[in-house]
Amino acid sequence: MFGVATAVDPYFGLPLWVQAGFRGHLWWAYNLRHLDPLEGYVAARLKERHELPLTTGSMTNIARLPVWMKAEKSRDEVLRTIGRMRASAPATA
Repeated sequence: MFGVATAVDPYFGLPLWVQAGFRGHLWWAYNLRHLDPLEGYVAARLKERHELPLTTGSMTNIARLPVWMKAEKSRDEVLRTIGRMRASAPATA
């Protein structure tokens, strides 16, 4: 699908259906609902920041995304890629 590398489910070892190439990287999602929070965050013009106490030691999934993916200058390209991923995924994904 994207050359040699494809993302696989860590439990079953099967290829994930929702995948796209993005800036030389393989970008994947477990299902279409997995894309919803990412799409909402990227599409938002105002990004709210909720600081976590230092004692929790946890981060949200959005906070773990690469900076270039969250950057305003990447917004349109990221949203187009999400659209491609939604369009190419099977209805059951």
